[in-house]
Amino acid sequence: MNFKNFLFFGFYMLSIHIGISQQDEINWLSFEQLETALAEKPKKVFIDFYADWCTYCKKMDKAAFQNPEVIKRLNTAYYAVKMNAEHKDSIQFGGDVFYNKELGKKRNPTHEIPLLLASREDVPFSLPAVLVLDEYFQVKARYFEYLSPKKMVKILSE
Repeated sequence: MNFKNFLFFGFYMLSIHIGISQQDEINWLSFEQLETALAEKPKKVFIDFYADWCTYCKKMDKAAFQNPEVIKRLNTAYYAVKMNAEHKDSIQFGGDVFYNKELGKKRNPTHEIPLLLASREDVPFSLPAVLVLDEYFQVKARYFEYLSPKKMVKILSE
């Protein structure tokens, strides 16, 4: 095998590996990455707000977010964002800067972004919180419960 064929074969194998690995896990974005992606190509958005202490969030990580059909649907039809609701750093998005204003004031301080996007009137903020938005960043659905792989596939198919 000459050097040219060797390089071609190497790039071919690398592209196959990259293609396979992209379907093995969800391509999670940060809010900063989401803003850039939406500016380049509008697409539906899926947001998962979680916390390290949230049992149902961890259960969704192990079940729904490992399901091949969920991974495929999220990676092809959505921009997927995963954010710790207790995130401590500021986030710049949409020309504004968002903070965790509850830091040092509450036991489980919730960042401003999940409070803005996933709050319900007269109901305390709760996790897990999953949002589905259209390509114009308008909220289409909110879920405040454990979502099984089957239910997640149904939601992502709508």
